[in-house]
Amino acid sequence: MSAGAHHHHTLAPSGQGTVVLNIGADIGALIIHTPGSLHGHEIEVSPVDAPEVRTHAAVRARYVHDGVRFSVVIDSLHAGRYVIWRDPVTPLAEADVMGGSVTEYEWPQEGAAAA
Repeated sequence: MSAGAHHHHTLAPSGQGTVVLNIGADIGALIIHTPGSLHGHEIEVSPVDAPEVRTHAAVRARYVHDGVRFSVVIDSLHAGRYVIWRDPVTPLAEADVMGGSVTEYEWPQEGAAAA
C-alpha cells in the first residue's frame, strides 16, 4: 500500500467459511486474534526489514463453532518475518509467515492499544 492510501473495511461480522485466503508458494497469511475491545481498529504489519511498507486490516467479529472471536486476517503476504504494530509507532511483536500457510498470533489482553 502506498503512503497516504487508505482503504475502508467492512466491520460486519463474518460467518463460518466466509473468509477466502490468497496463499500458496511463497505467499502466506497472518491471523491476529485480539481482545473484543479492539473491534473496528486497524492493525498494521510490515516486513521487519522494511517498517515503512505496511499493510493493514480491521479487527472484526468472527463467529466460530464455539462463539465469537475478534481477529484480523491479512493474506497475500510474502513469506518472511513481520512486525505487528501496537500503534503507528510502537512494535508489539514479530511473527514468521510461511508460504502456503497461515500463521496465528494472540494479541496480549493487557494494554490493548491500536491505531
